[in-house]
Amino acid sequence: MGKYDDIINLPHPTSRKRPRMSVQDRAAQFSPFAALTGYDAAIRETARLTEERIELNEYEQAVLDQRITLLQEHLKDLPEVTITYFQPDERKEGGKYRSLTGVVKKIDPYERQLVLADKSKISIESILNLESELFRNMELEY
Repeated sequence: MGKYDDIINLPHPTSRKRPRMSVQDRAAQFSPFAALTGYDAAIRETARLTEERIELNEYEQAVLDQRITLLQEHLKDLPEVTITYFQPDERKEGGKYRSLTGVVKKIDPYERQLVLADKSKISIESILNLESELFRNMELEY
């Protein structure tokens, strides 16, 4: 005779006060528990790299100013320009350098922005470099 033969064939006990728990609720009791909610996201954010903003020296700033002036003079020709600019990070110090190629539609002196034909706006203060066929034969007057 086995150890549990006396109870093995008895019906499953059912409470008269509480309803039987569903399979999903029963399984939820044993699901993994994340004691540190958001910890993984915080680690990923900390590991995300940003770059420091490069400050232009006087010579580089003078070249950039001349290129912007030349762009202003040739806006009617719809010059295509590749703009390298700094985009600050919204969550932490630093940011990322981006390049955008497009046709310059106007230069807004009040907002200090280059406005492209696709309606993109780039702050003049954030520009690191401008490249265009327009500048190929330009010599710096310094």
